[in-house]
Order: sequence, then structure tokens, then C-alpha cells
Amino acid sequence: MTLSDAISEANAILPGVPAQSDGQDARWQAIIAIGDFIESDPEPIWTFVARWGANDDDDLRAAIATCLLEHLLEHHFDLIFPRVQDLARRDANFADTFRICSKFGETELAENSSRFDALKKETRR
Repeated sequence: MTLSDAISEANAILPGVPAQSDGQDARWQAIIAIGDFIESDPEPIWTFVARWGANDDDDLRAAIATCLLEHLLEHHFDLIFPRVQDLARRDANFADTFRICSKFGETELAENSSRFDALKKETRR
């Protein structure tokens, strides 16, 4: 599967509805498939994250945060963080998505970690 295929498949089922507690969520699985391309193709993934990370659905935003956004920041902090900052300041839903993220990789570097923490604090409601 290519990244384009993965994004197309995800877009076809999103926003959708969360799976019942006893079933596997097709939305999460589609988002996880996109994550396979984070290291090599951050730009189209960022476009996808910006779109769906601002959605009203809490569960969908959690999937975007934990399966894609925190890993984009893990591998491409300097490229992605300024965009995250801008969108989180303009959109409360996206700010919520960002605040779900944990630190990995490049986000754990001292300067990046400070910027990450400052934005989390700034965007708290």
C-alpha cells in the first residue's frame, strides 16, 4: 500500500463513528496505516493531521494525536512544530489534539521539549 492509498482509504471512512467497545475500530486502523510513512513522507501526513485533528470527534482526535501527530513531531519537530503552534492557537479542537501528544525522539530534546511544554500550557482552556 502507498501513502496515497492509505490516506484515500482513511478519508473514505472518516469521520465515521467509534467502534463498539468489543470491536476493532476501522478508523484507528486506517490512521495507523498512514503512520507507516511518517519518517519518509511528513508533508502529506501533516495535511491529513491538520484536517482531521480539528474534528469535533474526541476519539478521532485521540487517534490523530497518538498515531500520527506525536510521531510527526518525534521525527520532524523543526518542520512540523511551527505548524502545530499556529493551528493550535487558532483552533480549540486542534489544541486538544496536540495536548494529547506525548514526547518522543526530537520532541524530547531540551529546547524542543520546552517549546512543546509551553504550547501545552498556553493552549489549556
